[in-house]
Amino acid sequence: MLIGFDLLDRQIVDRDAEPVGKVDDVELEYDERGDAYVTGLLAGQQALGERIGGRLGRWISAVARRMSEPPDQPPIRIGYDLVAEVTSAVSLSVARELLPDPPLEGWLATHLIGRIPGAGDA
Repeated sequence: MLIGFDLLDRQIVDRDAEPVGKVDDVELEYDERGDAYVTGLLAGQQALGERIGGRLGRWISAVARRMSEPPDQPPIRIGYDLVAEVTSAVSLSVARELLPDPPLEGWLATHLIGRIPGAGDA
C-alpha cells in the first residue's frame, strides 16, 4: 500500500456511507523487524497542518487547536482496526455516532451556527 496514494486525502465514510471526514494524516508503528504499518487515521485541520508543516502548517494547526471545543483537543484518531475497506473512499465498520466529534465542528456550532437567527429551529 502506498500511504500517500491509497490513504491520504481520501474521504472517510461510516458503515452507512455517511461522511466522517478526510484522512489528513496517518499514525505508524514499527514491528520487530523494523517494518512500518498503519495503526490509525488522523482527521481534522490540526492533523492536516502538522502534515503540511512549515509556517503555513503551524498556522493551520494553531488555529485548529485554538478553535476546538474544548481548546487544545487532539485531532480525531480512528484506529485502523475500524477500517473495513479502502477503495476510492475509506469505509469504516462502525457508525458515525461511535466516533468522536470533530473539534472544529463543536466550536463552529457554538460560536457561529448557534448565533444565526432561527438556527435552533432546524
